[in-house]
Amino acid sequence: QVQLVESGGGTVQAGGSLRLSCAASGLTFYNYAMGWFRQAPGKEREVVAAISSSGRSTNYADSVKGRFTISRDNDKNSVYLQMNSLKSEDTAVYYCAAPGTSIVTMKPAEYNSWGQGTQVTVSS
Repeated sequence: QVQLVESGGGTVQAGGSLRLSCAASGLTFYNYAMGWFRQAPGKEREVVAAISSSGRSTNYADSVKGRFTISRDNDKNSVYLQMNSLKSEDTAVYYCAAPGTSIVTMKPAEYNSWGQGTQVTVSS
């Protein structure tokens, strides 16, 4: 059974930084791409960033390009999201997820394993 456990959320002032972590178990981690999503109150879940199984390919939502960085450590079965220059509109519950492919994908329908989420609140 796949388990994804996020950590690192919290409250930060606008302009600040946070680093989210996601620990994966129950899957051959290095075979799978990974992604980070977020959902703000009253809004649909949206993709934030994705990374290929090797880590060599990444992709970002336009709203976070240049501010967020996704990375992974296949030795530690973990994926990370470094968030800099945070804005109030980044406030959301952040989820990590695994698709059934090794190729980076920004399509939510291709993700079939999800974590429980971690809250990120950016105060202005």
